[in-house]
Amino acid sequence: MDSNIEQPEKPVISKGIDGFFKDIYNIFLFLVRIFTEAFKRPIEAREVIRQCFQVGYKSLALITMTGFITGLVFTKQSRPSLSEFGATSWLPSLISIAVIRALAPLVTALITAGKVGSGIGAELASMRVTEQIDAMEVSAINPFKFLVVTRVMATTISIPILVAYTGLVGMLGSFLDIHLNEQTSFTSFFQEAFKNIYFLDFITTGIKAVVFGFTIGVVSCYQGYHATQGTQGVGKAANLSVVISMFLIFLEEVFIVQIANSIR
Repeated sequence: MDSNIEQPEKPVISKGIDGFFKDIYNIFLFLVRIFTEAFKRPIEAREVIRQCFQVGYKSLALITMTGFITGLVFTKQSRPSLSEFGATSWLPSLISIAVIRALAPLVTALITAGKVGSGIGAELASMRVTEQIDAMEVSAINPFKFLVVTRVMATTISIPILVAYTGLVGMLGSFLDIHLNEQTSFTSFFQEAFKNIYFLDFITTGIKAVVFGFTIGVVSCYQGYHATQGTQGVGKAANLSVVISMFLIFLEEVFIVQIANSIR
């Protein structure tokens, strides 16, 4: 037997655990490179704007419908419980707290993760397996900055705007239901709605939106940029982009809410 044949490397703990820590290390390097490249010139401003259009404007129809229905349905579901105590006048305040503090950022992030995250993952994965990214490197173009950094910046910028829009549309859906049942005026509704909303709530929602947007961008780009296994890897990258993004969004939601409640 030839003694020069390389023996397979033995895992330090186990193959699965070693792979997990290796992935954590690679993600850390990926994040460091994103922040490093983001502040280097030239800034790909045109590509960032184009990606913001892809993320934001093309998601408006779905966001509008979902946000409106969320506010409308949540109001309908809350009315019977409040009616038992004769407290239907609390509906605007209850809906505003639910929508602004939780539903708007969470619903927007989950929808964007499914629609935009999968698209980014599949797009970059297809470019990787067809060697387009390698061709960009040969052409003296920085593919990481052009493909990854611009998309991460676009999701980080666009999703807070979409969250604000979702909150507005959700409140309009709630107003429609309350107006049809209680004949509450537009002015009275919003006066009552924002009576128990404080500056901290807006800050917390803004932080959530930025963190969610950054998470979706990083996860989707990482999965797509490091795709393997040919065309099978494209579907895997798209699927993992959605699943991991949603999982992290829920963890971040719990973490940020816990911090906000400790400050409140």
